[in-house]
Amino acid sequence: MSPSVEAKSPVRIAQIAASNVDRHEIFSMLANAQPQEADVLCGDWMSEWNMCARGAGKAMNLEEFSYEETFVDAIAPALEALEKNGIKVAVNAGATDTKKLHERIVGLVEEKGLKLNVAYVDGDVVTDTVKKLMREGRAFKHYVDSVDYLKGGDEVIFAQCYLGAWGVARALREGADIVLCGRVADASPAVGAAAWWHGWQEDQHQELACALMAGHLIECTGYMTGANFTGFKRFPRNVKTGFPIAEISANGDVVLTKASFFEAEVSVETCTSQLMYEIQGPWYFNSDVTAEITNAKLESVGKNRVRLSGIKGMPPPPTTKVGFTVAGGYQAEMHWFLVGLDIKEKAEMLEAQIRERLDAVTGLDKFHCLKFTCYGSVAEDARNQASATVDFRVFAQAKDRQAISHKKFFRPCIDVLNITYPAATFHLDTRQSEPKVYYEYYVSLMEQSLVQQQIHINGQDIDIPGPTSTKTYASDQPTMDEAGPADLNSFGPTTLAPIGFIVHGRSGDKSSNVNIGLFVRHADEYDWLRSLLTTVKIVELLRDEYKGGRVDRYEFKNVLAVHFVLHDHMDRGVNSNSTYDWLGKAVAEFVRYQKVEIPNKFLDRGKI
Repeated sequence: MSPSVEAKSPVRIAQIAASNVDRHEIFSMLANAQPQEADVLCGDWMSEWNMCARGAGKAMNLEEFSYEETFVDAIAPALEALEKNGIKVAVNAGATDTKKLHERIVGLVEEKGLKLNVAYVDGDVVTDTVKKLMREGRAFKHYVDSVDYLKGGDEVIFAQCYLGAWGVARALREGADIVLCGRVADASPAVGAAAWWHGWQEDQHQELACALMAGHLIECTGYMTGANFTGFKRFPRNVKTGFPIAEISANGDVVLTKASFFEAEVSVETCTSQLMYEIQGPWYFNSDVTAEITNAKLESVGKNRVRLSGIKGMPPPPTTKVGFTVAGGYQAEMHWFLVGLDIKEKAEMLEAQIRERLDAVTGLDKFHCLKFTCYGSVAEDARNQASATVDFRVFAQAKDRQAISHKKFFRPCIDVLNITYPAATFHLDTRQSEPKVYYEYYVSLMEQSLVQQQIHINGQDIDIPGPTSTKTYASDQPTMDEAGPADLNSFGPTTLAPIGFIVHGRSGDKSSNVNIGLFVRHADEYDWLRSLLTTVKIVELLRDEYKGGRVDRYEFKNVLAVHFVLHDHMDRGVNSNSTYDWLGKAVAEFVRYQKVEIPNKFLDRGKI
């Protein structure tokens, strides 16, 4: 029985993350808070980047790569307070060996003489299952472009699928105080906690969908309270953003707030920024429910309190995401510096000379990726040499380690030193030029019926069945064309200025896709934004960054946002990306930097 079925009080779910500087304090702070501010502490320790890294470590039997050590550091000092105050914990920090994490936490509990009941959820590791299916001829098509790149799966070294919330809910119902998970979806701990607290059933799609989006909004902790926010200039420079709390009622009503002892803010703008992050259109999928978010609405209901509404619950898909860690090959890079005048011509000379030398020594066909990129530009009125310097980066990937060796890569790149551009200088730190193994993270789908999820608690192994009612959705989410755009001239006189002067933005990665959400602060600016930001216009604003792939467009009128998905914008994903922007987060900032004709009446309100 959940604790509040009769009282119907909202469950207060606070979110912890692995990357916050205060992670070693936050468990203790929330657990000791008086008055108590949270009933359940959830945490998201998993991402495509570390799933790939942990998968590779698991395949190599590296002990230190089995689970997330930072979670242990964070929870250890708080165990006594968690027991004293009856606060529950549900996290996905188990990485590739949740059982081993369970043993570690149980050991800590016993050392401290506590009575905390620790459970764990597994079934997410599906390496053997998918390899068997591949040997039998099953194709796992890429999530982005529906192409089967794996052909038999010989290069797959680890596979892990996304689990839903019912394992967490059942473990809490069985009396768990701490629930440890591997790869449950980011929002699943919050959904599971809400489902347990309110006694929800599998078919309560509306309530589950609202909890799912609440979980999405808080999953990145500080991102909802002002971190990674384009309005950051209004905060103190040393601001500590965190920690978000979702208050979820029995009927699915959601109010978003934050821990009182942290700074920054919870506002419609900060919440919209996080709502736009990592979505792929109007359907937000989870193993337990699908949330339709076209009409999502955020409204202020008090200081640092925002209500979420407009979410529609639908059945989950019959499939779930599965991520494959794949051996990619080897990579290396080296850097030159270009200073002052004629940067373009200097770069062209250097690239031509290095290409010729690499072809003669190694053979250009040995590299499946070879890129020459200038980072930065010379300031118009450079007052020092640093501001007149451009980083020229040579980046290479190859299947054969020898092709990336010092002799075959770095040496040919620097052999042109005495025959190239004026002031030629390369970086003396050669560590990045040594061949480094890299792995690719390949995302596909698999049937939920193939997943064998279990919880382990009180000496029991309890099976968690998959959903009994599902819905098959189109492989491509329904795009929204630019229906009924306004005449841009109707908004009055304009000034050519960066669009980011009045438009917020947030972007991020999902596999090799990048999503960009752009939104305004005032309702009367939205018709201008949606009329300006056509698919053709976003391609124009991306300029040379546009890779030629498909672009999907969506409108979210209630949060004044236009959202785009750039297909295959990130090479082969986060772990094999050849650019500095390996998480896709800077794409929105590049777009906000571009100039458009902005109505003066909007500029007069002040810049973001």
